[in-house]
Amino acid sequence: MTRSRTYTWQDPRISAKAVGRETGLEFLRRMLAGEIPSPPITATLGFALEQVDFGRAVFVMEPGEEHYNPIGSVHGGVYATMLDSAAGCAVQSTLPDAMGYTSLDLNVKFLRPITADTGKVRAVGTVLSRGRRTALAQAELLDSEDRLLAHATSSCMLIPVPPR
Repeated sequence: MTRSRTYTWQDPRISAKAVGRETGLEFLRRMLAGEIPSPPITATLGFALEQVDFGRAVFVMEPGEEHYNPIGSVHGGVYATMLDSAAGCAVQSTLPDAMGYTSLDLNVKFLRPITADTGKVRAVGTVLSRGRRTALAQAELLDSEDRLLAHATSSCMLIPVPPR
């Protein structure tokens, strides 16, 4: 039986132009408020930024069969994308204006399978350490009963954003 899924997104150049013009926290709060478009990957996978504070970011998703791998559970790349987004945005929330970041690495531990029956999942990212050039963050992927589904650590390189 064939299934289909349709989704839309906004021009990613809009948010890219806004990076570095304000603090990372202000930028993410504007995204959360819908003043800046979310990145297209959130529409593609169906997850969303739900909460952001200084040093912390939370993404949520309702897993479905469109996320499945060939063995009938959510593909590890979906876990990794959510964890990378949560850890990276936690770092971004600590940055001053004129500063951006990029992920240097992501180390993921998969602990429990996720299926469409799992229900809503949350990726909670927190900053562990931030220096002038790098930051270390972690993210936990949790189900609705706060069971740990996966854990990740991420190193991020902090980079100046040239004025536009």
